[in-house]
Amino acid sequence: MSGPAEPIPHASGRPAVHASSRSAVLDVIRAAGSISRVGLVEATGFTGATISTVVRRLIDDGLVVETGHAESTGGKRRVLLALNRSSRFAVGVHLDHAGITYVLTNLGGAVTGRMFRPGAGAVAPAEVVERMAAETAALIESAGVDRDRVLGLGLVSPGPLTRTSGMPLTPPAMRQWEDFPLDRALRETTGLPVALDNDATASALGEHWSGGVGGTATFAAVYMGTGIGSGLVVNGITYRGVSGNAGEVGHICLDPDGPECWCGARGCTEALAGPAAVVNAARADPITSRAAGLARRPGGARQSVAGDFAAVTRAALRGEPGARSLLERSARQLALAVRNLASIMDLEQIVLTGASLAIAGSLYQPVLQEELDRAFFARDAHRVTVRLSQSAATAPAIGAAALVLQAELVPLREGLRLPENLPDAPRPRPATA
Repeated sequence: MSGPAEPIPHASGRPAVHASSRSAVLDVIRAAGSISRVGLVEATGFTGATISTVVRRLIDDGLVVETGHAESTGGKRRVLLALNRSSRFAVGVHLDHAGITYVLTNLGGAVTGRMFRPGAGAVAPAEVVERMAAETAALIESAGVDRDRVLGLGLVSPGPLTRTSGMPLTPPAMRQWEDFPLDRALRETTGLPVALDNDATASALGEHWSGGVGGTATFAAVYMGTGIGSGLVVNGITYRGVSGNAGEVGHICLDPDGPECWCGARGCTEALAGPAAVVNAARADPITSRAAGLARRPGGARQSVAGDFAAVTRAALRGEPGARSLLERSARQLALAVRNLASIMDLEQIVLTGASLAIAGSLYQPVLQEELDRAFFARDAHRVTVRLSQSAATAPAIGAAALVLQAELVPLREGLRLPENLPDAPRPRPATA
């Protein structure tokens, strides 16, 4: 067992503390991609003896492998270390009314298997949990992964979520999940350790863990599925707030006299700009409704909000003026909320995630970028870039798996910042819009 971690020096002067020297070394190796033992000494401030002992144990456990040599600097070439990405796996599950997304990721956060199944709907939570357990087992088996190498299951869902109990306040479509002991039920049915989190927060963690944001240390993942939210990473650490619900950009008030939101407030971003608001406005306009195909279903049956929003988006991308106008209005309203968030948190980057933005992101991204370029408070000091996640549709599930990987392998003490200077590591390219 490795002892208590020493602080990792950082240029800002703020120490970075992992739960142990083992977790600190493993996280630096993950962040660097590849790094030598000498590089680890320089990056962590640990002694050579400590690094030697920790690395040897990580190699013995199969978590780290030696992989080639660094470029010669005149002396003996340094042996590089990297994660053994196929040594451990994690399951990530995104539970939503509209659908349940499953992913299996390796130690580096890369997806090795995925599955999409019908959502929670109106089915009793206990029945849904039994189904999730069976589908999780099927995913692991189909990937040909030894179950003993699966560290656990991360589950994320919309709305406020406590990390150890469940959903005390839920969107209307999932009210039957209030106070359901989600973590205990899943743990009992799957036999795996279970971690819970908010889907937007998980999206941010997934982008950070898998390297989707490059060297950016302070950013937000703005999430839009059936609702709107955001997850925050501050100085390389997921910021959750007191109850794990920081970054609720969907519930920033844009109009105090606006429509009532499901959360009980009025004029929230989600109530004005969310997928349901867009769909309702499209249905109220006969021309737009017909153009999007919302009025042609047999028997008057309606799609889910997500399905109808996708139909409106497709109409907008075809150039239908009514549909495009609705999405542009939604994007402008979302941009105002995101600009407030960026100004308050002094962010470097905004990543657009979630199933709805996976479809409509090309329409939203330029509107958000224009608003931030025009009115972000610190725009004279630095630009905030807005980009679409490369895995927008599955980002919450990937983040759920990353939640397990981080908790099991590199547990952090709050306040951690990884060192910016990682010897032997290639410098990340700046993010572009």
